[in-house]
Amino acid sequence: MYAGLALYGASSALLVAAGLGLEPWNVLHQGLAELTGLSIGVVSIIVGAAVLLLWIPLRQRPGLGTVSNVFVVGLAMDGTLALLPDAHSLTARVPLLVAGIVLNGAATGLYIAARFGPGPRDGLMTGLHRRTGRSVRLMRTAVEIAVVVTGFVLGGTIGVGTVLYAVSIGPLAQAFLRVFAVPSASAGSTVVAAATPGRAILRP
Repeated sequence: MYAGLALYGASSALLVAAGLGLEPWNVLHQGLAELTGLSIGVVSIIVGAAVLLLWIPLRQRPGLGTVSNVFVVGLAMDGTLALLPDAHSLTARVPLLVAGIVLNGAATGLYIAARFGPGPRDGLMTGLHRRTGRSVRLMRTAVEIAVVVTGFVLGGTIGVGTVLYAVSIGPLAQAFLRVFAVPSASAGSTVVAAATPGRAILRP
């Protein structure tokens, strides 16, 4: 679980360094970072904690992974960004983008396979699904559109990387879920985590 969370933060930092477009929630985090002067990792932690508070009226119960997600992803993102050199040319930025997306898929597979609870943003979407009766897909789409638009208005980066992430993260996460699946404690057989990648992407 912690390896997945740390890798998720590091892979997100690669997308930030590439500057070719971020995943939806990091568009918001980057926009808020531009507005407040805080680092994107610190903003991620603050937003994650705020989203977790929204679980209370939705009657969601956080797990160890949920609480850990709030802090580990943001710290790993800031730590990785501090170590990365500036990338100016496309020959450097494109590999950073591709590596970030692939490693993000691996991180998602690791985290979900550990089965210690969803990330705070995913729990928000499933909680809204239960409270409203609307589909998870609709709730997720509505929330992420609002997040992207708000982040873009505040100065977050949208680009080809945003589109590439959107179309590839589901298949990548599914593939890595099979790789990292752990044996069931009760049955002793190898299983894939019950939540599908489309409903369980971390969204730091």
